[in-house]
Amino acid sequence: MAYKGVLFDFSGTLLRIEPVTSWLRGALDETGITMTAEEFADTARELDRAGALPGGSSPERLPDGLTELWRIRDRTAEHHRELYTGLARQVPLPAEELYDTLYVRHKSPAAWAPYPDAADVLRGLRERGVATGVVSNIGWDLRPVLRAHGLAPLIDAYVLSYEHGVQKPDPRLFELACRELGLAPQDVLMVGDDRHADGGARALGCGYFPVDHLPAAERPDGLRPVLGLVG
Repeated sequence: MAYKGVLFDFSGTLLRIEPVTSWLRGALDETGITMTAEEFADTARELDRAGALPGGSSPERLPDGLTELWRIRDRTAEHHRELYTGLARQVPLPAEELYDTLYVRHKSPAAWAPYPDAADVLRGLRERGVATGVVSNIGWDLRPVLRAHGLAPLIDAYVLSYEHGVQKPDPRLFELACRELGLAPQDVLMVGDDRHADGGARALGCGYFPVDHLPAAERPDGLRPVLGLVG
């Protein structure tokens, strides 16, 4: 069938977070704190293993005190910050301020890169008169990031988990998004990299198109097939 609306996940679908190394380097540059090359490599590796970068690797091991918070991390901004700063604190850093600086850094436009075909696909949908939205499990406002990368004018609606206290795959989040687009679920396609969370749209009657969560340069045209599914 030809869909009349398309919903996109944010992280790993439209944009990709920077590597842990540039995330850490950006925070160090901002604070003026220095590390030796060996300290930097070790710290970046341990932050990655801890899953401290939102949108990056999942933790290799969740500390006992953060297990429940991990499950509900995207329901509120407070949960999100507490969880990810808690994960970062598993890794010793040379200054206390770095934990907050790292968290703030990941929300900046500089920390994100659009997938190479994101703008073209969104523009193509706009030209076809197809409504578009972003549905994201997230603990902060991603709109400034999309604006900075020139994608915001191509998005009609945003449904963010922390603004509603509901996380994907809960069908209620997709129902809200369909309502924002003014479309019935069966006329809407969900595009995302998480087969469980994003695939939850199918319970409501939406279609689902999966993409792979890869570095941006390694997935130049993963979104492009969506253009062939709309009418």
